[in-house]
Parts: sequence; C-alpha cells; structure tokens
Amino acid sequence: MGVRGLRAQENVQFDTNIGGRGSLKAHAHKRGLLAGCAVTAADLREDAFRKMLVEQYSVMVAANALKLGPLRPKPDSYFFDDADALVAFAQEHKIKFRGHNFVWHESLPSWFAGTVTKENAKLIMTEHIMNVGGRYSGKVQSWDVVNEAIDVNDGRPDGLRKSPWFELIGPDYLDIAFRTARKADPKAKLTYNEYGIENESEKADKKRAATLALLKRLKAAGAPVDALGIQSHIPAGTNATYGKGLRELIDAVQSMGLEVYLTELDVTDDDIQDDDVAVRDPAVAEAYRVYLNCALESRAVKAVLTWGMTDAHTWLNGIKRHKEKQPNRPERPLPFDARYKPTQAFFALRTAFDEAPHR
Repeated sequence: MGVRGLRAQENVQFDTNIGGRGSLKAHAHKRGLLAGCAVTAADLREDAFRKMLVEQYSVMVAANALKLGPLRPKPDSYFFDDADALVAFAQEHKIKFRGHNFVWHESLPSWFAGTVTKENAKLIMTEHIMNVGGRYSGKVQSWDVVNEAIDVNDGRPDGLRKSPWFELIGPDYLDIAFRTARKADPKAKLTYNEYGIENESEKADKKRAATLALLKRLKAAGAPVDALGIQSHIPAGTNATYGKGLRELIDAVQSMGLEVYLTELDVTDDDIQDDDVAVRDPAVAEAYRVYLNCALESRAVKAVLTWGMTDAHTWLNGIKRHKEKQPNRPERPLPFDARYKPTQAFFALRTAFDEAPHR
C-alpha cells in the first residue's frame, strides 16, 4: 500500500468500546483463542498497565524474568522475586501464564562461560529445568522449553545452531530438555519457539524446513513436544508477504498433533521513511491484518501474544539494528500507545480475531 492509500485511512472510524465485550480477550475467546502479551515485573508497578492487562488479556508471558541470565545471578543461587510476582498476578486475576524460556543461546549469565563445561553442562541444564519448572508446576499453561535452536547459516545438515548448549552437550540437548521439562511440569504444554519462519522468502523457506525436520526428529524419538511457537516479529512498509510457506508449516505441525502459538508478535515500522504517525500507524495495522489473516486460517493456532502491550516499553527501541535506521524516532509496534490508548494495531488484532474460524 502506498502513502496515498495509507493517508486515506487516517479518518477510519473504530468502535471505541475496548473494554468488556470489546476487549481483545473477549473477541479472541469467541473464536477459541487466547489473547496475550509479554510482561515484566516492572510493568506491574504501573497501575495503568495492571488495569489494562486484566481488562484485555487471557494469557501473559514472562518477558525476561524466567530467562537464565536474570534468574541465575550465581551458579548456586536463584532470583525468583520477579517471576514469582508475575505468576502470582496471573493466578490472582485468572490469567493463563506462559513460561519463557528454559534453554536459549542468549541471555546467559556472566558465570556461564567459566563454569559450564562438557562434563557438567547436562547436569546444570536439567537441574535448572527441574528447579524452575518444578517451582511453577501446575501454574503454567505452556513453557518455551528450547528457544531458537535453528540457524541454517551454521552449516550443519540438520540446520541446528552451534549454540553453547549444542557445543557442550551435543544435538541431544533438545530431547533431554523436553523430557526433563515434562518431569518438572507434567501438565504444561511444551513448546519449541522459533523466529524467521513467517514470510515468503528463500531464507524463511530454509528455516521452516529445518524447523519441521527438528520437530519430526523430536517426535520420532518420543520427546514430549506439544506446540510450535512462531515468534512473529514482522515488518511494516516492506514487500514481506505471507502465504503458502506459513500455511504449509502450520498444516504440517498440525498433522504431527502439535498446537501452534504466535508467541512474540509485533510490527516494526522503521522501514517507513515518513515520520508522520498518520502514515506509520495504518502501515503497522495493515501488517498485522495481512499476517494474522493468513496465520489464523488454521485452527491449530490457539494463542496470539504480542511482545509487550504498550509502545512505551517495546524492546524494539533498544535494538541497535532498528535504531540505526530511525535513531530519533520511537517505534509504534503494539496495540496500545505510550499513554495506553488503543492504536490502529489494536483494532486490526480485534478484527483478525473476529474473522478467524472458530477452533
């Protein structure tokens, strides 16, 4: 859509009733979907955030509190305060909770490199999963057990990333992680979470193929995988398209008996040159619309979570590659702006829920 088309949407009128039956969670619930967002402990210190979280969402995910780095300041100690606060809030307000994540190649604590060896890596990983998963057992809807294990650029035939966990334990670390997670929390859905598998491109095709191959290997080995998380960090104002590749991925995952969650949805607007929000906001909303209309065609998709609620807290403003493009312009990628007013993305999300088939 060109600038003229975007400007033509400036005067679009929306139903301003966004609470109760007009909330994201209410519209999602009508289609059998969960609507959610990523939350930090600091977010919960804001009255407006807490109010909007309870009003709008049926599921929340820990943005950072359960990653290894923040959770393990020392090899022999845990910092559970933030995660405890998030889980307690979710339980108090009857919001489902997602755990993110047990095993990842990033957000590793400073002690990791000097402490974790080939001899003790498996024990450290499994004890971590048992301790953390066990603490919150029965309180978590789903766990991202392993995050971003694929990197086809690393040159392995199976597409696996040569992460620290891979180098220290070997490719079996994924199977071990899932089996351990099942022991730690028998009721939670166990998820493999990945990015860069959404759009129609050769790069995404290769990563989708590697992701599917990984899931098939895990299932064949009897690993207890329940779901694929598609992160869904997508751009506005580009030629990115969504269609055959995403549909085939979701269909293949469904045929394996797995659910699908859109786990980290947001839309970067840093490729839009015009600073005018009357141009940027419709472009972001259009990206939401196009992507969700494709992804939600399948009843295998059970949850849609944005990576954050309000533009004031988006992680995108702290990512160097984005700020190099638009260094002086905060992004507007989420359903609510910095003052908790619904953006056009909010209404695009709500409409996409309305147009999705019931599951």
